Amino acid sequence: MGGYLKTVVLLAAMTALFGGLGLAIAGQQGMVLALLFAGAMNLFAWWNSDRMVLRMHNAQPIGPQDAPRLYEITAQLAQRAGLPMPALYVIHEEQPNAFATGRSPSSAAVAVNTGLLDLMPEEEVAGVIAHELTHIRHRDTLIMTVTATVAGAISMLANFGMFFGGANRDRNQSPFGPIAMLLMLILAPLAAAVVQMAISRSREYEADRGAAEITGNPLALASGLMRLENYAHGIQNQGAEANPASAHMFIINPLSGARMDNLFSTHPSTANRVAALQRLAAEMGQAGGGGWSTPAPQPGGTWGRNRNPWG
Repeated sequence: MGGYLKTVVLLAAMTALFGGLGLAIAGQQGMVLALLFAGAMNLFAWWNSDRMVLRMHNAQPIGPQDAPRLYEITAQLAQRAGLPMPALYVIHEEQPNAFATGRSPSSAAVAVNTGLLDLMPEEEVAGVIAHELTHIRHRDTLIMTVTATVAGAISMLANFGMFFGGANRDRNQSPFGPIAMLLMLILAPLAAAVVQMAISRSREYEADRGAAEITGNPLALASGLMRLENYAHGIQNQGAEANPASAHMFIINPLSGARMDNLFSTHPSTANRVAALQRLAAEMGQAGGGGWSTPAPQPGGTWGRNRNPWG
């Protein structure tokens, strides 16, 4: 119930932001309309936000016949984590990355970029999948997916208000002057973004630890995170750049920049995450790899063309 309670609190905070924006744009009538819209959107996001995020990134469902090795590894890791097999999706992006979504473990999905399959060895991909399965087990996926949907809508409403300049500036209907209204229109999306960042940053360390426990190989995930970080800064993720409200869902920040571990980064710094995994490996008595020891294919295969190392 903890995950559901957090989501309810989150939705209440986001609804308040909606109401504030409506009040700034069109007075009390605008606030009522915004709150009604927020209520309808909250219900929609609760039931459909996972499918919306998958559509945002044009994720395509795959089965065991499409990538049998990836499917097999995911099934093994899900069994270790005590979870049902999630639906698998692939996103045709060269940047290696991945995210999980879904209201509950029984309706969860894991989406991986084709770059992940083309550029990373098997033990590192296993660490990434285990990380996403941990998010599913902790029900972080519901919180993170709903946040992506609602934050995007708040930004859209703020842009609408900025475009029209507050269609109703009648002081009898709006308690805000033009400067206060402008501040509200700017600060509401920032507040939504800070909520996203806080949620993501607080959960990534726990998901890393859970992945290390599932695979038994924290150093493989540490290596994978460093590889993901290097590629993320060299290969643009077009889908994430077009839908930045979903950036916090990925295992590594898919957007350009954001290298610092500060308030305005959607993720903790990769260096800090790697250091935590290295400490965990020492606690587990590992000087090198361990746990997940299946042979790794050579990186460089191409999804859907030539050789696919996961087929």
